[in-house]
Formats: sequence, C-alpha cells, structure tokens
Amino acid sequence: MRIIRDFDEAKAVLERSTFEIGESRKQEVERIITEVRERGDAALLDFTRRLDGVELESLAASREEVEKAYREVGEELLSALHLAAQRVRSFHLAQMRHSLKEFRQGGLGQILRPLDRVGIYAPGGTACYPSTVLMTAIPAKVAGVKEIVLATPPGKGGVIPSPTLVAADIAQVDRVFKVGGAQAIAALAFGTQSVPRVDKICGPGNIFVVLAKKMVFGVVDIDGLAGPSETVILADDSASPSLCAADLLAQAEHDVLSSSILITTSSKLAEEVDKEVERQLRGLERRTIASQSWQQRGRIIVVKDMEQAIELVNLHAPEHLSLMVRHAPSYVDRIRNVGAIFIGESSPETLGDYVAGPSHVLPTGGSARFSSPLGVYDFLKSTSVIALSDSELEALGPAAATIARAEGLTAHARAVEQRLEQEGKR
Repeated sequence: MRIIRDFDEAKAVLERSTFEIGESRKQEVERIITEVRERGDAALLDFTRRLDGVELESLAASREEVEKAYREVGEELLSALHLAAQRVRSFHLAQMRHSLKEFRQGGLGQILRPLDRVGIYAPGGTACYPSTVLMTAIPAKVAGVKEIVLATPPGKGGVIPSPTLVAADIAQVDRVFKVGGAQAIAALAFGTQSVPRVDKICGPGNIFVVLAKKMVFGVVDIDGLAGPSETVILADDSASPSLCAADLLAQAEHDVLSSSILITTSSKLAEEVDKEVERQLRGLERRTIASQSWQQRGRIIVVKDMEQAIELVNLHAPEHLSLMVRHAPSYVDRIRNVGAIFIGESSPETLGDYVAGPSHVLPTGGSARFSSPLGVYDFLKSTSVIALSDSELEALGPAAATIARAEGLTAHARAVEQRLEQEGKR
C-alpha cells in the first residue's frame, strides 16, 4: 500500500466524484418495475425463478417457517439477537422521547403521526443479515408504524435463512415476503396481489435495489440510496496498529467496493498498520474480498496535525469514523460530516453494526453532508396546525392579500379580503 503524505493529493483522493451508472442497468430496472406493475405476483414469481433460480409456491413466509427457523437457530445466536433487539429498542425509545416534540404556540403548532405501512428490504440469497432487519424494523415499530412488511430474497429451496426470519419475528415484523432485487422494491412501491403497497421503503441492497429505490421515490418515500460501506479511522501515535488494522479489515471484508481509510498524524503508525493489515489478511475467511477491497479502495494518509485530519474527514463525509486518538471526545464538536462517530478503542465499529443501539443504516457516498442515520424520525410525519383568531386575521390578512396580488393570485387575495369585509361588517 502506497502511503499518501501530500495533503493536496489526499484532498484530491478523498473528494467525492460522480458515480455513473450504466444505461443498460437503468433500462433493466425500468423493465422490471414495469413488469411488476403490470403483472403483479406473476412477475415476482417469474423473476424469482429466472434471477434467483428458485421456484416458489407462495411469496409469503408462513408461521410454520418462522417456528422452524427458531428450532434451527442456536441458543447463542438467539440470545445475541435478543440482546441486540433490546439495545436497539432502548436507544430509539430514548430518541423518541428527546428528539421529537409536538407543540402549540398560540394558534400554531405541529402534530406528529407515524406512517401507516413501511417496507423493509434486507439483502439475502446466499447470505443473511438479521442485523439489518433489527436495525430497520425496530425504529419503525418504536415510532408507531401500524404495519411493517419485510422483503428479502429466498435462499436454496425457496427458504429464507433462519436468522433473518427469527430477527423479523423478534422485531415484530407483520409480514415477510420471499422476493428480492428491483422486483421487491417495485412490489413494495406499487403493491401486487400478495404484497401490500407501502408508504416508505428502507434498507440497503445492491445496485439494482438502489436504482429501483431511486426510480420509485415520489410514489413512496425512501430512506436513502445506500452505496458501498466505508470507514475512516483517525489515529495518532497513541493508537494500536493491530486494532487499527483489524478495524480496517472489518470494513474491507464487506465488499470489494467497500473503502477503508486510515488518516494519521504518525508516519510510524502508518507504516506499522500497513504491515499489520498484510499480516492479518492471511487469517481471514473472506481474505480474497478483503484483499481486493484494501488494494483497490484502501488508503493510508499521513497529515501534519489534527487540523488537516479533521478537514479531510469533513471533506470526505464518511459513513463511519473511528477516533483512535488522545482526548478523542474533545474532537467531536469539530466533526460536521459523518454518519456515526466511534470514540476510543472500546467503541469499535463492529459493536455499532450489531449491538450498540443506534441503527447501523447510515448515510454513504458522502451523503453524510446532508442526511442522517435511520431513526424514529424517518417513520414519522409532521402536520402543521393553524388556528388563528379573528384579531390575528385582521392583523395578518392585509399583508397576505398584498403578497397574493403581487403574485397575480387574485382569488387568494379575495379569499382573505372577503373575510376582512365580513369582519368589518360585524
């Protein structure tokens, strides 16, 4: 790994560039969405057979399948899932209490209402991600969403992996459907004979899922357009090279497109971490993926001080940031653009992925500049309340009518002026 020591070069490397998606992929996703809208369940069953190689009799997972999944999941994993669910629920209950308020101020106010129905997408097929189910469904449940629907690709034999089904049950998901990819997003957005139409779709997926979410936005809401996962470690000479390398590789093993970046004020640490990554790679089950990710998208950057380091972090706006520096909490207020901050060696990103409490669904691709982690607020909508008195009508009406006439909207103006005339007669 070549270590970058020039600050301007580091800025050029970390500044986001536009990611172009091929027209053929867009057209394929458009075709899938159109087929699902026109043919409903028949299209979903066809796509599942053609794309997943699975012949399904029913799109919905049955209660018998859930009960079988519980029998297949070991006690250790079941206990871990319950612990994770408890911590995710506890965090979002606190978020609900402290972050969102209804209010009335005079005749004005805001009321909050949960969404009626939410669709959760969890990647699957050859792998399973029960943590994604917990991290998306539980905040929705805490927010008061009436119905939560999960879509996830079926595995071999048309069966959803047991950990995913158990996690859905623990998170109180109402219905689970064996459908993945762009076709699942289309089904959730428009509804089919079996899959109900939802108000919002949340959860990560591959490029086809992301494209589909982008295309159906406006018909339904979405949580965001998740890209490859990414982490930045900000470290000084007090950091452990072994732990830095372990955290970089934990990110790299996600996907060949994942990015793992070390920014450090210590040349010695940079060189030690570079060697430690190569040593630890040899012992990984997913070393081929991790090695490719590290070679293609990994970076080690040496800066002269923390000022430069923080500037690079805010420029890059990463999904995850680990602070492995002395007096780590003192730097938090200066970090503006990041999805989640992990402070100190006792707070590895892995805990945030599974059991810390906040949702691990975070902004990627630089979108931390303008968006937030998934939370209860994603499942609530606010409604403005306006209840003005006669005296407020008299005070505000003339200004409203004047602005309306300036905009050429005379009917708007007359709607106010008639009220003022009637009030004057009274």
